[in-house]
Amino acid sequence: MPMESLFRTAFWIIFGGMIVMQVCFTFRARQTRTRKAAEGETIERDEGWHHAVVRASRAIALVVFLVMYAINSPWLEVLRLPLPDWLRWIGVVIGAASLAFYAWSRATLGKEWSSPLQVREHHHLVTTGPYAWVRHPIYLSLIVFMTGIALIAANWFLFLFLVISIVDLGLRIPKEERMMIDEFGGEYEAYMQRTGRLLPRWSGITSR
Repeated sequence: MPMESLFRTAFWIIFGGMIVMQVCFTFRARQTRTRKAAEGETIERDEGWHHAVVRASRAIALVVFLVMYAINSPWLEVLRLPLPDWLRWIGVVIGAASLAFYAWSRATLGKEWSSPLQVREHHHLVTTGPYAWVRHPIYLSLIVFMTGIALIAANWFLFLFLVISIVDLGLRIPKEERMMIDEFGGEYEAYMQRTGRLLPRWSGITSR
């Protein structure tokens, strides 16, 4: 079916774009940190073994899904959602927008980004770009991205993957913010007062 082929092409372009950006930004951040290794000690927060198990299991499940989606396995038909084309096109739009927002957020954070929860000596609090409005724009862009590809693929697995990812981020964010308060103290607390976690604060409406 021609329309389905368009959606599958859009899926791989958007998904591939996210992977390429993650690899490029991660490589650049690690190179920068290696050159600046003399900055001092890195303090890392342990998130617990159960978080590592959940993330590894989630990654393996996603790889299996992607292989089955790539070969158009009939096994996926049982998980197919009868979404209207207009809703799937909305998925294409927000998926593409999430790539731009992700790139902006990662470029703004620069060398301060790290995958594990950690801070280093001379770590700077970034409050410019998207960070002027929300404290976790990278997480927001990933949620929008996963929502977009779930709509495009019209598959229950990706919606379940989205829910599990949101729960995982919901558990991670408070630990990350506690770490930042320990590092920056009142400066970060003041920053929290003027920004939302994932959505901006508007006229007293908060997104803590």
